[in-house]
Amino acid sequence: MTRRTPEDDCGVAHAVGVLGDAWSVLVLRDVARGHRRFEQLLESGISRKVLAQRLAGLVEADVLRRVRYRERPERFEYVLTARGRAALPVLAALQEWGDTWLLGDGSTSATASAETAEAHRVAALVGRTVPALDPDPLGPAGAAYAVLYCYPGSALAGLDDVPGGAGCTLESCTYRDRLDDFAALGARVLGVSTQRPEEQAEFARRNRIQFPLVSDLDLGLATALRLPTFRLHGTPRLKRITLVVDRDRVVRGTLFPIRDVTGSVEDALTLVRAAVAADSPAPRRSGQGKVHHVQPDVPVRG
Repeated sequence: MTRRTPEDDCGVAHAVGVLGDAWSVLVLRDVARGHRRFEQLLESGISRKVLAQRLAGLVEADVLRRVRYRERPERFEYVLTARGRAALPVLAALQEWGDTWLLGDGSTSATASAETAEAHRVAALVGRTVPALDPDPLGPAGAAYAVLYCYPGSALAGLDDVPGGAGCTLESCTYRDRLDDFAALGARVLGVSTQRPEEQAEFARRNRIQFPLVSDLDLGLATALRLPTFRLHGTPRLKRITLVVDRDRVVRGTLFPIRDVTGSVEDALTLVRAAVAADSPAPRRSGQGKVHHVQPDVPVRG
């Protein structure tokens, strides 16, 4: 594709000049997912020659930065620059558009059925590593496990009218009331939404939430894990998803779709108990696995 000249005053034209090639977008997607080394990026099916060309172009455009991670033999990895991180909402918008209009029926929903591509994508997160992000929603590893429950947001006008949207306050308060149960298993709880930090802080104050509420306003986590999102009044919102992650940042279990916001808290406890049992030095019973995916399919309560 021919690059536009600097005299062209159309921002879309300039952006397409950098990201308009399909492989360039997919390379950027995979770097955002934590695939930063050349051999990892080849896993998408791209040829070595094309990958080298696309990486060189993204580095030249200051979207990626080449960083040496080994002296002998010399090896490099690719990380997002500030310009590259600013493109994350573009990736998230493409993901949402594809999920909604190409893989879905075009309707707005905060949930999905168990047979959708979104559900399959979330289930496939089990066993994958959450890449280090800046800012990092997981923060320092202070507990053996972290339960990340993603929710659309609190006190959002019109959210209750979206299928699967109701129940954010009830979900958070249920986690609050069961916090000691998670702590007893060596797990901490974090709520994640795309709301602004000050909105989350006010919600936590009003509802006596005693665990961190993390803002994914820049969609860093959403793009890193390709989490399902939907759009409400023009703003991207996370669909209701729960992840159990261990100290090594490996996803040990997922919950999606979630129909029962209070029951999902008990389901999350079940996933943590399974991870604790799998990691226990005691002999495990036959069939006891290390990772789990749960797809609850019962009506929402509350």
